[in-house]
Amino acid sequence: MKIPLSAHFTYAKLIRFTIPSVIMMIFTSIYGVVDGLFVSNFVGKTPFAAINLIMPFLMLFGTIGFMIGTGGSALVAKTLGQGEAQKANRLFSMLVSISLVFGVVLSVVGILFLRPIAQFLGAEGAMLEDCVTYGRIILISLTAFILQNEFQSFLITAEKPTLGLAITVAAGVTNIVLDALFVAVLDWGLVGAAVATALSQTVGGVVPLLYFLFPNKSLLHLTGFSFDGWALVKTCTNGASEMLTNLSMSLVNMLYNFQLMEYAGEDGIAAYGVIMYVAFIFVAVFIGYSIGAAPIVGYHYGAGNRDELKNLFRKSMVILTFCSVAMTALAEVLALPLARIFVGYDAALMEMTTRGFMLYSLCFLVLGFNIYASSFFTALNDGLVSGVLSFLRTLLLQIATILLMPMIWGLDGIWLAIVASELMALGVTVFCFWKFKGKYHYM
Repeated sequence: MKIPLSAHFTYAKLIRFTIPSVIMMIFTSIYGVVDGLFVSNFVGKTPFAAINLIMPFLMLFGTIGFMIGTGGSALVAKTLGQGEAQKANRLFSMLVSISLVFGVVLSVVGILFLRPIAQFLGAEGAMLEDCVTYGRIILISLTAFILQNEFQSFLITAEKPTLGLAITVAAGVTNIVLDALFVAVLDWGLVGAAVATALSQTVGGVVPLLYFLFPNKSLLHLTGFSFDGWALVKTCTNGASEMLTNLSMSLVNMLYNFQLMEYAGEDGIAAYGVIMYVAFIFVAVFIGYSIGAAPIVGYHYGAGNRDELKNLFRKSMVILTFCSVAMTALAEVLALPLARIFVGYDAALMEMTTRGFMLYSLCFLVLGFNIYASSFFTALNDGLVSGVLSFLRTLLLQIATILLMPMIWGLDGIWLAIVASELMALGVTVFCFWKFKGKYHYM
């Protein structure tokens, strides 16, 4: 039975409403892992390191989708809560159209500057050519990737989280099957992995676009619109925190690669690649919950339902506490088996990866609260607070810890940098929750 945004949410309803988003994000991260798994085991360590070196640059462009998706869905959800359905659909249609234009422009820019960027990041020789080959193919499907990221949020706002999950699963299955076919069977190597990913992103972006183009039973559909500059600015400022989070992740990953190249060479980059692939599966639980809960918060904020805001906040804190402990314990237990799956062919690399992940995964104890806080304030249409939290957590504090901690603890300092930055960010999160409780009445 469909749960409307206007419902009173018990634990059961809240979990049922958000679980498709959680599964969707987990599945997204798993099929993202498949490229690395096939390339590492069937193509080699150098192409695997090349993907991990160029991927942060490629992900920079996809942040547009996260910004418009999260910022736009918060605005649309608030508008729906105010009872203005037609206006909500006009805003939705405008934002999707703008995303299409952004996607084409950024795709061309990315392809033009890909080689010098790869050289700047430290790629040379065979690794440089692998970066360019993989990156150009991925950038061709950039517009679909932006839409895929965007529709993950809008499908939830449209009260169709299960459809969003189904589309993500379809895209994931496409990637997995084509990876197996192109890389393992047809031996297309790195090109096969890139084509498989590009086609899966096309499925994830085009299918929901077609759904909203044609008559449907959801709250949203694509329709005629007139340009609304204020709404676009509001969307961008409100979603800036999520864009900044993903943008910062890419920049920070580049910095990690610079440090790892110095302290551990190509093996360090390969180990970090495995850790990032695996860690995102765990982080996906927190991101999925935050994405799933945000439209509910936005709707009840727009409708002025203070009691329900308090209810959602209390229950979310309990759910996040349980997930934080569970994710950390699970990560510690699975560190060695997961490392063996990726790099079991190299004993030294497997040992480095296992130790790195066991240290890195300690951040899961607090990371979920910080992710939720940024999403929560975005849902309240407070892009400033959300942006400050994201800036501190994902960029400023991480840059400081990545630069300073290796000077004291060497390679271990690199793995522990995320733990230190998340702990400091938690202090800011708690302060913001307390400071703004009187303004938004969620406590």
